[in-house]
Amino acid sequence: MTEEEFDATFTYTLDVLLANMAEEPEIDPEKFYSMACVLENLRFFSPIFYGALRGKKD
Repeated sequence: MTEEEFDATFTYTLDVLLANMAEEPEIDPEKFYSMACVLENLRFFSPIFYGALRGKKD
């Protein structure tokens, strides 16, 4: 898997998580906002995660 493929898949997964949380009526809006910020920060670190996973494979 290339870094671009990993980034696309990782971003898609985070978007699905966010969408599912947004549709859940039991989620507190303040906690939802905090979790959305966490997920956005995870997206920023995608290249680091890819490098760490790739390094373990080699």
